[in-house]
Amino acid sequence: MTRDPSTTDQPVTNALSHDDGPLIKLDGLRKVFYTDEMETHALADVHLEVQRGEFVEVMGPSGCGKSTLLAVIGLLDTPSEGEYWLDGRPMSTVSAQERAGLRNRHIGFIFQAFNLIGDLTVLENVELPLTYRGMPAAERRRCSLRSLERVGMSHRVDHYPGQLSGGQQQRVAAARAVAGDPLILLADEPTGNLDSTNGEAVMGLLRDLHEAGSTILMVTHDPRYSRFAERTVHLFDGRIVEEEVVLRRARTEDKR
Repeated sequence: MTRDPSTTDQPVTNALSHDDGPLIKLDGLRKVFYTDEMETHALADVHLEVQRGEFVEVMGPSGCGKSTLLAVIGLLDTPSEGEYWLDGRPMSTVSAQERAGLRNRHIGFIFQAFNLIGDLTVLENVELPLTYRGMPAAERRRCSLRSLERVGMSHRVDHYPGQLSGGQQQRVAAARAVAGDPLILLADEPTGNLDSTNGEAVMGLLRDLHEAGSTILMVTHDPRYSRFAERTVHLFDGRIVEEEVVLRRARTEDKR
């Protein structure tokens, strides 16, 4: 009998190796979309490694393949060619069911559009991914409340998304992403729908999550936020054209 990967009685095949190598490793990754007899090469021969605990920023113009790269790493899509290892395990060998289980347990997402469900309360939105794991209600509530407290939204648990500002909604989205204690936090233009003040607040939140141990891969086209990352990867026409590691001066200054 095939087990549902969303249950707490987790199949061994949904486990990761937790080895000492890179948490994310991409080798010769390509992604081609076929539409109306046309080929669109979204990713072309991408090689990338992300270590556990890193904060990596992926920058590039619109249409360069940033979101496609994040979708592949987040197990929302599969590459056309190449290999992707997640914590030492090749993703080419896992089934669609296993991918869903790995995504639910090990990857947290923060999207530009928040993607909160309007008729669920803040607490219910944060609890939702944990519900799919089959987590008991008391544990689910405890994890969700702790996560909301981390992002400064524990006083809004009974509110609905429509009653929150854009910045507050993004904080709830961040709480939902980290409630299950994922290995990786993927942020796709997390400040794209926010004004500069709320954008800085959300980036400060990502900085705090990173300093608490989270591995973060963030896609953006806004150079103002490069100072929050440890490494910047530049993508152009589906290829990595440059990487830079910068000594970030002002982590403590940003908190003043």
